[in-house]
Amino acid sequence: MPTEETKSRGAAASVTVRPFQIRGRFLTAFAFRVESTELDAAFYEALDAQLSEMPELLRDAPIILDMDKAPELAEPDAIKGLVAQLRERDFLVFGVQNASAPQLAVAREAGLIPVKVGRDAPMPEQKPSRSRKVDRLLPPDNKLIAAPVRSGQTVYAERGDLTIVGPVSSGAEIVASGSIHVYGPLRGRAIAGAHGDETARIFCQSLDAELLAIAGLYRTSESIQDELRQRSVQVVLNNDRLDVEAFG
Repeated sequence: MPTEETKSRGAAASVTVRPFQIRGRFLTAFAFRVESTELDAAFYEALDAQLSEMPELLRDAPIILDMDKAPELAEPDAIKGLVAQLRERDFLVFGVQNASAPQLAVAREAGLIPVKVGRDAPMPEQKPSRSRKVDRLLPPDNKLIAAPVRSGQTVYAERGDLTIVGPVSSGAEIVASGSIHVYGPLRGRAIAGAHGDETARIFCQSLDAELLAIAGLYRTSESIQDELRQRSVQVVLNNDRLDVEAFG
């Protein structure tokens, strides 16, 4: 006759431990927005010229193909050729957004998935509920880091502003759904408005960033004027343009 001890052992032995986990992850991806239907030699020459100014920034970077400005581009060979050309340049093209039905069909054939991100992905309409009213009353989940952010580190404020008291090293990445404040030198990447908030801003005491981005629009180090470097600045989004403004 089985004892209570043997019963408990048998129950424990029947428990199955899953050999995997499915977890959410924040992914910083670049959008490659096509603004011409003429994907000819001149198009790729202009692309190579741009890449020569920032050879390391987009190498092996996740890329989303944005068709918002090229609705007429529907030739299958042109779209597939563009994806192939980008991949030859070490772009990790994995998705497409703002595509028409014909464009999406071709993109799927090229191995791309439809992606809705940032300001291009309006939230669906939902009826008001008690829980949604409570959500709106919750304060932003702002994050304060009182330590240096070192190369290779990523700090993410998912629902609010991010404040760093200390330097942000080259090779580090700081991301916030709201604004970013850096009380120290900013040498890495700063991405504000990560969920599409166009009112977000970036503030830092000393600018020497590798990348500045707000709501999907970005500027690289090469596009920052010398007179703004190592200055106390704010970065704002104005009419689809990132402006860097010095204080004082």
